[in-house]
Amino acid sequence: MKKKILVVESDEDICQIISYILSEEGYDTILCKTETGIFDIIHTNKPDVILLDVVKPTEQGTELCRAIKAAETTRHIPVVVLSTHAKAEEVKNLCADEVVKKPFDISALVNIVKEQLAV
Repeated sequence: MKKKILVVESDEDICQIISYILSEEGYDTILCKTETGIFDIIHTNKPDVILLDVVKPTEQGTELCRAIKAAETTRHIPVVVLSTHAKAEEVKNLCADEVVKKPFDISALVNIVKEQLAV
């Protein structure tokens, strides 16, 4: 059974690139452009890893990351934050399992997904 990766990314182009690469690596991807209804998507699709776009550490993405890690039914799911923000490491300290700074090397992102699946 293929592992599922939920990609929460507001930029359609980045979302499609990530989806294509992960599909080529043998993963199923679930794409979501907004955080709206994300818990329903998580509970319906049961992703193995979540890639979460966080524009700034003070915005909604960080709160969503915290909520995922706080909920008993989702806290086990690794969350990899994608961020351009200089303080992205703060997000890792607050809630994320890993942080990838944009722009990122796609092979590095794939390796991080593999590492999170191995945990």
